[in-house]
Amino acid sequence: MTPYRDYLTTGGSAAQVLLIAVLAVPALGALVVAVLPAARDRAARILATVFATVTFVLTTLLAVPEADYGWFAYTASDRPPAVLPWINVNVSWVPALGIDFHLGVDGISYPLVVLTGLLTALCCAYTVWKVPAGGSGRTLAALLLVLEVGILGTFLALDLVLFFIFFEVVLLPMYAVIAGWGGPRRRHAARKFVLYTLFGSVLLLLGVFTVVVAAGTGDLMALTGGTGLSRTVQLTAFALFAVAFAVKAPLWPLHSWLPDAHTEAPTVGSVILAGVLLKMGTYGLIRVGVGVTPLGAVWAAPALGILAVAAIIVGSLVCLRQTELKRLIAYSSVGHMGFVLLGIATLTATGLQAALLGNVAHGVITGLLFFLAGAIKDRAHTGALADLGGLRETAPRLAGLLGFAAIASLGLPGLAGFWGEAFAVVGATERGGPLWLTLAILAAIGGALTAAYFLRLLRRITHGPATPAVTGIAGISRPEWLAWSPLVLLALAIGLVPALVLAATADPVAALTGAVR
Repeated sequence: MTPYRDYLTTGGSAAQVLLIAVLAVPALGALVVAVLPAARDRAARILATVFATVTFVLTTLLAVPEADYGWFAYTASDRPPAVLPWINVNVSWVPALGIDFHLGVDGISYPLVVLTGLLTALCCAYTVWKVPAGGSGRTLAALLLVLEVGILGTFLALDLVLFFIFFEVVLLPMYAVIAGWGGPRRRHAARKFVLYTLFGSVLLLLGVFTVVVAAGTGDLMALTGGTGLSRTVQLTAFALFAVAFAVKAPLWPLHSWLPDAHTEAPTVGSVILAGVLLKMGTYGLIRVGVGVTPLGAVWAAPALGILAVAAIIVGSLVCLRQTELKRLIAYSSVGHMGFVLLGIATLTATGLQAALLGNVAHGVITGLLFFLAGAIKDRAHTGALADLGGLRETAPRLAGLLGFAAIASLGLPGLAGFWGEAFAVVGATERGGPLWLTLAILAAIGGALTAAYFLRLLRRITHGPATPAVTGIAGISRPEWLAWSPLVLLALAIGLVPALVLAATADPVAALTGAVR
């Protein structure tokens, strides 16, 4: 077998350029857009959309090397180990501290990389048509591209220190998006977002420090399986990682910053926040938590399972009492992330596959829901459910799309939301034992509650006589169709063909589950 390091230094120059370009293009775009004069505001937003679209195309091309490993010039007679990514860029960055600029993509990260590229492109295109009140559209577009760099970097980083740096890059741009273009209480929501995430950042930094000092390396591929880490170190580091990622996801009971942030954020901010930024937490829990500290994951799995089911039940019950549209969708994310956490906590191949699929499905569906919620709120000038009744009488297409997104989110078979939730429950039953069977039953009940609050949402908004707030509102415009149609098609495609997300995950998931047995 070819040694691990030999794989990382063999060939692949074209693919490596492609991988670097995925980060370089939006970074360059943010810089160019930011320096354009204020008088060229619309041109800057169009240019940002071009950069974001090019980045999205580049993300889709990252799958090409996986097809037959043709980018690589292996001398070994077999394919690389399952733990290795399709493409590696590994350059010494800070030699004195042993820190490398190490990027890579595999079946776990690739769907989230593509989703980030797509949602950023759609949000930048949305700003060309509509800029939220409160600031420069050029600046907002530049901030979206900076957010894209941070999120993509998090999903691509294969060095713990580099992972931490990219993880923190998103903090200030998201604060600026909420505080600059949000609602009346935007500054309070932005401060709350920063305080919570800074708390998580401190714990993440401590966890990174613990692992790097103990193992003498931050290379995530070399550390997969807990190589070089004692049981005590793994338990300590996993506890730090789990809380840090729970804040970002966010997972109950560290979720209270999320409803305020979503309620006050502009539409594009909510889409990015729900669609991909939250996934940094659950992705980190899989890649770093389970991958690097598997003994800690095994130790904490029952507690994580209990917290996951609590999030599902509590999130659903709170949604049943919500009276504001964006706040209800925000709390629904708490429940959906609970299903993702339940899948991770099972530490089974089925559960991890369910978590990976649930991540992508939530990003697609909730991104669409926030686009629709923003459109309704902009037209009606209110998000109160009591004031939005009868939408199907005045804007039937808008009401129909809201209905589609809602039933996709509640987990209707044939749509994207079904697979992640259903197989998280299946993963829990595979674990067996009284605790996991009980958690599976409670999670299934939570799924029924999810259906209840989304059906309540549709009854309150789309049915009945039209209220004054929705009377005479405009229908769906062409730019809105442009932004929403890809998400509608993806929700349907992933529901019918989940292999679109899971086709390349079998090997890396097997590597993770093999380490926890």
